[in-house]
Amino acid sequence: MRNFIKLASLPSIKKQLFVIPFMGLLLSSCGMMQNYMASYSVGLSSVESPANAKQQFGETKVVDFKDGEVNKYRYEDDYIEIVWFVSSKQFNFELKNKTTHSMKINWDDISFVDINGKTGRVMHSGVKYTDRNNSQPSSTIPRGASLSDILLPTDNVSFISGQYGGWSESNLIPSFYKTQELLNAGAPSFVGKKMTILMPIIIESVQNDYTFEFNVDEWINNKKK
Repeated sequence: MRNFIKLASLPSIKKQLFVIPFMGLLLSSCGMMQNYMASYSVGLSSVESPANAKQQFGETKVVDFKDGEVNKYRYEDDYIEIVWFVSSKQFNFELKNKTTHSMKINWDDISFVDINGKTGRVMHSGVKYTDRNNSQPSSTIPRGASLSDILLPTDNVSFISGQYGGWSESNLIPSFYKTQELLNAGAPSFVGKKMTILMPIIIESVQNDYTFEFNVDEWINNKKK
């Protein structure tokens, strides 16, 4: 099931403030039909940094921490510090440039691997849905500065025509079920699945490939309200 946005004007993707785990009981516009939505806890499980990163970038580390009720994950080496949290539809991050040089993010070179192993491209904040498959200008982060942005898989964005159509963003993990029984049978199968973000970062004209792997750690049962 998808959440639809009515197309009044050409929308662009915006940062979302809700995070996984998420849970709820949806009521359709047609009446009181109930849909059960699964909740998942998703965390950063590993980071593959560029070759010889220990010698080149110093010691690396990944830590998890609480920001209010939100679980966040921080990776840090001598060049970057990045904090991730995963919402139902997108990856949210804040990337800090720790170097004395500018760094560049080429959005077209970032790729996403979903829970089924399928690779696709992403779009970031400010990109119109209609432009999701077009080239996206790169972003430069000055030395000592930070960039807050999001990554949304373009394959998860679609448009349905008609009176009740519009733009739709599907969840990163299938979440909606018609009955509690279907929820109980289907949701646990996604626990242990992996999602990956490959993010090349250019520093002094050298491309450094960072691979961030996320694990579906837990299914949190959604009880009928």
